[in-house]
Amino acid sequence: MTTALITGATAGIGAAFARRLAGDGHDLVLVARDTERLTAAAAALADRFGVRTEVLTADLATEAGIGAVEERLWDGERPIGILVNNAGFGNKGAYLSVPLEQELDMVKVHIEAVLRLTTAAVPGMRERGFGGVVNVASVAAFVPRGTYGASKAWMVNFTLGAARDLAGSGVRLLALCPGFTRTEFHQRAGMGTRNIPAWGWLSAERVVDEALRDLARGRSLSVPSRRYKLVVAIARLLPAGGLGGLSSKAARTYRAD
Repeated sequence: MTTALITGATAGIGAAFARRLAGDGHDLVLVARDTERLTAAAAALADRFGVRTEVLTADLATEAGIGAVEERLWDGERPIGILVNNAGFGNKGAYLSVPLEQELDMVKVHIEAVLRLTTAAVPGMRERGFGGVVNVASVAAFVPRGTYGASKAWMVNFTLGAARDLAGSGVRLLALCPGFTRTEFHQRAGMGTRNIPAWGWLSAERVVDEALRDLARGRSLSVPSRRYKLVVAIARLLPAGGLGGLSSKAARTYRAD
C-alpha cells in the first residue's frame, strides 16, 4: 500500500479520510496546524490500524506552511501515492463585511496551496505510473457565494483540467464536492445549524466512501448523494446567481484543520 498525505487531517472529512485510508492499509502523513491534536490522532490511528503515521504541523495560510508540505511531497525516498487537499475554511458574512486579510488567507489555502501541493505531488506519481489526488471542494462551487464559492469553483475547474491533461498517465485527480456534512466541529464550535433541513446532512464517512469509489472508477468529479447531484444539476441549468440566496445558509466560520 502507498502512503497518503492528508491536509486538515484532525477533524471532519479530513479525519474520515485518515480513518478510511488507514483501514485500507495505507500509511499516513497527517497535516494540520495543531501539533498536539495531530500527535494524538496519529497515535490513535497507528494503534487501531497498525499503519505507520507521520505528523507535519503546517499552516497553509502561510508561505512556510505550504513550503513544508511541498518539501515532504518532493521526497522521492518516501513517496506519496495519495494526496488529499482537504484543509480549508469559510468566512462568516457577506462581501465587504469580511476583512480583506481573511479573504486573502482563503485564497492562499483554497487556491495557492492546492495548486502548489498538487504540482509538488503529481510529477513523482506520473513517473511511478500511479497515484491519486483528491481536492476537497464543495457544492458551493456551483452556487455563487463570495470568495468561498469562487475559490471552490477554481478548485473544481483546476482539477477537471489537470485530470484531462494527465489522462493515460496513471495519475487520477478528483474534485470532491460535498454538501453539508456532519462532523464534530459544529458541536465544538457551538454553530447554529437549525436552519439546515435534516435531508441536507451527509456523514463524513459517506462523503469519503463515495469519493474513493469515484476516484477508483476514474471519475474527475464526485458529488456525494443523489440529493446534491440534483442541486448541482439545477445550479448548472439556472442563470448565474440563481441559487445564490440559498447558499447564505453555508456562511459560517470554519477551518478544517
